[in-house]
Amino acid sequence: MARVSTERSWCLLVPQHAEGARTARHRLGTELDGTVPRALVGDAEMVAAELLGNAVRHAAPLPGGMIRLTWLLRTGPTADLVEIRVTDGGAAGPPRIRRVGPDAADGRGLFLVAALATDWGVERDGLGQSVWARLVHPARHALAVH
Repeated sequence: MARVSTERSWCLLVPQHAEGARTARHRLGTELDGTVPRALVGDAEMVAAELLGNAVRHAAPLPGGMIRLTWLLRTGPTADLVEIRVTDGGAAGPPRIRRVGPDAADGRGLFLVAALATDWGVERDGLGQSVWARLVHPARHALAVH
């Protein structure tokens, strides 16, 4: 039986604090669980946690003290794609990968995002700043065939 390509997307506004970020990450994992390979769910949760955490720690909120998490899920016969986008009110400077020493307590977030994602970037518009990441994994069916 051939696997059909599908596409779904979600948008979630949460308060710009640690509990809001945690709620958004759990919601993402719940929506993806059972739909894509478990490894992709875990990677997506990790990327979302890093992007949401950076928005909480380093950026201004959107109006109403919020941050926005959106994600797009595209499943296909050979690969599954999850695009995660966190939008906030922006920061003084653009997000960038930092070089930190082995004993540093933090500063590795975007390094982890870059390692897990196929691609990532930053966009600014009238609303604020969005940091996005695309994760692509072989589809569950494609893994079972080999």
